[in-house]
Amino acid sequence: MAKTPYKPPTQSAIGQTFDTFFLLALVLAALFVPLYLGLAGGGKTMLELKDTSWTGMGQNATMQAQWEKLGFTPGPKTEENATSAAELIAARFDYAFDPVELAVTALVVLGYFFIVFHWSRKEYRDVIDERFNGKK
Repeated sequence: MAKTPYKPPTQSAIGQTFDTFFLLALVLAALFVPLYLGLAGGGKTMLELKDTSWTGMGQNATMQAQWEKLGFTPGPKTEENATSAAELIAARFDYAFDPVELAVTALVVLGYFFIVFHWSRKEYRDVIDERFNGKK
C-alpha cells in the first residue's frame, strides 16, 4: 500500500511575519527580563584608588598610551574630567555563579531538546519513508 506523498503545511505571509516578530519579542524578553528583575549580573565593586595617576592605577606606558588613544585621561572623574579612566580601572565585576542554577539551566535546555526531538520523530520518519520508499 503506497503512502500519500508528504506535503508540508503552508503558512501565509502574514503568519510568517507575525511568527518572526513574535519570536523576536520572545528573544528580547528572554534577554532583558532577567536584567530588569535583577536576576542577572552579580554586580560590581569599586576599588578605592588612593593615587589616580597612571602608575598609581597600575598602568604601564603601553597601557597609558592605549587609554589615551581611546580619549581617556587619568585622575578622578569630575565635570571637567568626564573622560577619566580611573572609574573603569577601579571597577571589579563579580563573575561568581551558583552551580545549582547552572544545573537547572542545563536540565531545562536538555529537556527542551528532548521534547523537540521526541515530538518531531514521527514527522522525520514520514519524510524519510517518502524519500526512500521505506527502504532501509
